[in-house]
Amino acid sequence: MKDVGRYNKYHRRSSVMAYVFIAPAMILLFAFSIFPMIASLGMGFFDVNIFLADAKFIGLGNFSEAFRDTRFINSIWVTIKFTLVEVPAQMLAGLLIAALVTRNTVLNKFFRGVYFMPIICSATAVGIMWKMFLNSEIGLFTYFLEQIGIKGINFMNSTSLTFYVLVFMSIWKTFGISTIILVSAMQNVSADLYEASELDGCSKVRQFFSITLPLIKPTAVFVLMTRLIGSLQVFDLIFTTTGGGPNFTTESMVTYIYSRAFSTITRLGYASALSECLFAFIMIITIFLYWKMYTKENT
Repeated sequence: MKDVGRYNKYHRRSSVMAYVFIAPAMILLFAFSIFPMIASLGMGFFDVNIFLADAKFIGLGNFSEAFRDTRFINSIWVTIKFTLVEVPAQMLAGLLIAALVTRNTVLNKFFRGVYFMPIICSATAVGIMWKMFLNSEIGLFTYFLEQIGIKGINFMNSTSLTFYVLVFMSIWKTFGISTIILVSAMQNVSADLYEASELDGCSKVRQFFSITLPLIKPTAVFVLMTRLIGSLQVFDLIFTTTGGGPNFTTESMVTYIYSRAFSTITRLGYASALSECLFAFIMIITIFLYWKMYTKENT
């Protein structure tokens, strides 16, 4: 009985120490994630400014206004369009490059490091760099285009072109992490499967579609979900390059929410309501995709 008591006392002490060690992380999580989320939901029902003064309860007024706000509706469309273009393009680029650099050669390891470098850079620095590089007056790329006779292209202020330039910037910034994750998944596929398929006369392309893709599907789905959520929350690249212009053609939901909260300091309550709409929008899409994948796996 004494041994049992000592055993229980030891494990109680271990549990207490575990909680002590995770307490700082839990405090930070609550202070900077959970509490702001709850506060944002509450402020969505008030007409309040950024100084939290003169708050007036208006119920669902902010939410009903959001669905009459043409600029907010436009930002929803821009965000959806951005996601529908950026995510598939990045997945294809990641799969293609991962397939090319899967083997552990010195050259492939070098290229993996090169592809991963943009991830290390902040999105703000990347946005400023590309904005300078594509500037219509001092940009290096536009200078080279002028040398071969192509003039007058304004990459950062075109209602038809700037959106796709931002998509390219986003892919360039983040496809490295997708590639590295997919490379890791491909390297875990048993080499015996490839050897057996080669004996049956399968080509490399057939191996990729019949062996590699089905076996890395869980990892590919994970990459898809993370990129989907990231694209729906795109902000920093747009903020540092176009600010949502020209004519709001690149204004995402997060960019618009930021402008309502901090450019118009009297609309913090409205911005909070918009952020809750974005949260619900992402949650519904994520749950729907998980449900579709779960039903396919169990049929």
